[in-house]
Parts: sequence; structure tokens; C-alpha cells
Amino acid sequence: MVNWLNSIIKAGSRIKAAIRKRATKEELAKSNYVSCCKGLISKKEITNNFHTCPYCFKHFKVTPAERFGYLFDSGIYETFKTPIPNDDPLGFVAVKAYKDQLKSARKKTGLDCSMVVASGEINKIKCTAIASDWGFLGSSIEAAEGESILFAAMHAIENKQPLIIVAQGGGMRMQASSISLMQMPRSALAINDVKAAGLPYIVIMSDPVAGGITASYAMLGDIHFAEPGATVAFAGKRVISGTVNEELPADFQTSEAVLKAGFIDRVCHRKDLNEEIGKLLSILLKKKSISTEEIDETSEDTQQISKTA
Repeated sequence: MVNWLNSIIKAGSRIKAAIRKRATKEELAKSNYVSCCKGLISKKEITNNFHTCPYCFKHFKVTPAERFGYLFDSGIYETFKTPIPNDDPLGFVAVKAYKDQLKSARKKTGLDCSMVVASGEINKIKCTAIASDWGFLGSSIEAAEGESILFAAMHAIENKQPLIIVAQGGGMRMQASSISLMQMPRSALAINDVKAAGLPYIVIMSDPVAGGITASYAMLGDIHFAEPGATVAFAGKRVISGTVNEELPADFQTSEAVLKAGFIDRVCHRKDLNEEIGKLLSILLKKKSISTEEIDETSEDTQQISKTA
């Protein structure tokens, strides 16, 4: 009798455990649903809403192809093949060899590195843009990504186009050590050249932006946009909390909190970025044109005064 009751109790426990068991990330990735504020939401519903939740407006990560499709007019753009330096020049030792990590990332994303350079129109203004793929080693930066930024900067200057970078990632890739760190000043110098050419440089921050990315090209924009809820930081929240030995606010390092602190200029929903950036570029380029005309008029007046004298 006791054994019979124990069997029933154990069976009931197993059934309860099975009902309460949450799906793993791998299981969700293979399903037609994602987990968000309302529980499971269909991927189709998320995709049809610019890869954002229609209820809480959470912005899910997107591929460069999806990003450019949302950013450029009518989703029309062209991509460029950028230089790819030799893999693992330092022979980084890890449980999984760095070369094998790169092979896995390339197989997973179909990309040679985490960044893609593209050109298309925003509000009928031809632009050069860069976007990253989180699936490629967390959008971290190494020599290949540095080459992508340099390529984009040169393309923007040669074609007199504004440069737009969608900043995303945890920072410099530790597997390349100092080679990764060198991409911080390299990218900064390239962006300075874009600005010296009188071209707008706009940054869009997509969750998360941290480390050396924050400390370099992500904070050099003429205007800084951020998507809602994006983490914008240098050191991580847990690191800071442990250092100061204090409990930090729930919204600490979110784009909304960073906006209040004056660190960025605007928090903008992904669906509105094309329109917002288009308007901004029209203003910036019009002002540049007006300034040039004023300089020309001044030069003519000066010449006339000289002739009269």
C-alpha cells in the first residue's frame, strides 16, 4: 500500500516538474516563439514589428541585413567586401582554439567578420553605414573589424557621404590582445578624417554597447541615437556595484538613464530611425550648404572692396 502511494506521489512530482519546466534557449531558438513580457510571443509578430515586442517595445538583436533593411529607404542597399587580415596572428591559447572560434562564427553568421559595410539612401540622401552581427563573437572588435571601419570611412569621404555606425558589442576581442586595442585609436583617426571632410557622423547604439566600443567610435558622433532599453556602458553594472559596494538603480546604464545624464542625444524606436536620421541629415547638409554660400558671398564682397580701394 505504502509503495503504491509513493509511486503515485513520485509520478505527480514528475508531472508537475515537466509542466513547470521552462524551455531552454536552444529549444526557443528552434521554435516559432520568443520569450518576452507576455510570455511566449510568435517570432512572426516580432519580425513584423521591426524585431521589437509590440507590448513592451523590447528591441531584439538583428543581423546586419535586417538592420540595413530597416535603415535604408525601401530596404535597398549594397554591401562591400572589406579586407580580412590573417587569423590569430598571436596564436591565442584557449580551450577552443581562436581559429576554430572564428570558423564557428563564420559558419553561424555567414560573415567573414562581425561588421558589414553598406551604402544606400536615407531620405534620398546617399549614406555609408556599418552594422554588426551579435552572433559573431558578441560583435567584439579585432583587426578585421578595424579594417571595416577604415574602409567605411574612406568610402564615405571618397563619395562625399555621411557615415552612420550602428554601435553594438562588449568591446575589444581579448583573443587578439593589443591588436584589438589598437583598433580604438585607428577608428578614432578614421572618424576624424570623416569630420575633417565636413561630413556628418551619426551613431546608433543598439543593445549592448560597452568597453572599448564605448571608449572609441561609439562616442565620437555628431549626434548619438540609442534604441530603447539598450545598455550603454563602459564597465559592467555588476563590476561597478562591487567596486562602490552599493545597490545600483534598476535602470542604471539603460539608454533612457544615459539620455537623462546627457550622454546621448535621443532614444528612438527602431521603426523611426530612417525618418529621424533622414530629417537630421537634411538639416545638417543644408546648414553646411548655407555656410558655404555665406563664405562665397563674403569672399566676393571682400574682392569688391579690394577693387574699390
